[in-house]
Amino acid sequence: MEKSNKIIVGITAGDMNGIGPEILLSILSKNEFPENCVPVVYASYKNLENTKRHLSMNCELRLINSFSELEDSAINVFDIDAHGATINYGRKDKAIGKLAYHCLAQAVEDLNQGNIDVLVTAPINKETIQSKKFSFMGHTDYLNENIEGSSVMMMVSESLRVALLTEHMSLSKVAGSISKELVESRTKSIHKTLQLDFNIHDPKIAMLSIDPHAGDNGVIGTIDNMVLAPCINFMKKEGMLVDGPFPADSFFGSRKYKEFDVVIAPYHDQGLIPFKTLSFRKGVNFTSGLKHVRTSPDHGTAYEIAGKGVAKDTSFLEAIKLALAVYKNRKLATVT
Repeated sequence: MEKSNKIIVGITAGDMNGIGPEILLSILSKNEFPENCVPVVYASYKNLENTKRHLSMNCELRLINSFSELEDSAINVFDIDAHGATINYGRKDKAIGKLAYHCLAQAVEDLNQGNIDVLVTAPINKETIQSKKFSFMGHTDYLNENIEGSSVMMMVSESLRVALLTEHMSLSKVAGSISKELVESRTKSIHKTLQLDFNIHDPKIAMLSIDPHAGDNGVIGTIDNMVLAPCINFMKKEGMLVDGPFPADSFFGSRKYKEFDVVIAPYHDQGLIPFKTLSFRKGVNFTSGLKHVRTSPDHGTAYEIAGKGVAKDTSFLEAIKLALAVYKNRKLATVT
């Protein structure tokens, strides 16, 4: 069978004891899945059907075992062997974690082979998925290892983008990990992403400080003056619109972020706390810098509400829409 002319969206089920499968089924049952694309869900077909029945979701799932069986007008489920793992909503389970890994591994293989065009991942449990084959801090690190390119974690909503210099790293290690080379390479990667993936010709980039009050000219610390400021000045001379380092404590409250196309935060919580405060349930996790497009919702497995039918699907739907938008922008850039 020839590849579909529609955009093929690969979607991993994630941890099937969490809310990932039910918010995906919610989107599909309400016919909210974007037009002109084909969903391919990587999951245990039996377990996904059980979740559908448990929540009385109204959508037809079509089991496939190869892309020769793909149907444009169907909800295709690429069946991943569960090896006996069954659903227990809200519980940590190594067998379910193993299933989540196999779903992800198959999807990434198909993404690299061109069988799917973009990848949207449901949340995993970073503890239960750990194994000899998956010894990563999360999706981003795994994808960086298995897809061409150098990944940068970027959170995206309609009104705010936040990218990270360091990602899932202990705070005690952050300052020692930030070098001029890291700052320049990541900022240039983010600059390219904004141009290529978001169609922003001259992106404006804000850099947050590492120390409180940007170090207060050495009174608190020197890393902002010694590392970040020289990097920013160097990139300005190269023609990039980069500014900072800005003290992080007042940057978001003053709404300064609205003046920029992206805010770069040196460490995880510095960027994600304000992002999720301002954009929760509407935000998307986008893995920039890679050859292929990957997005995910801005939340975790939410075990406490799994299987109850109350989880909101907004962020998951936004993740699908962003993946499609970025894919189309890249195609447009290639043509022009």
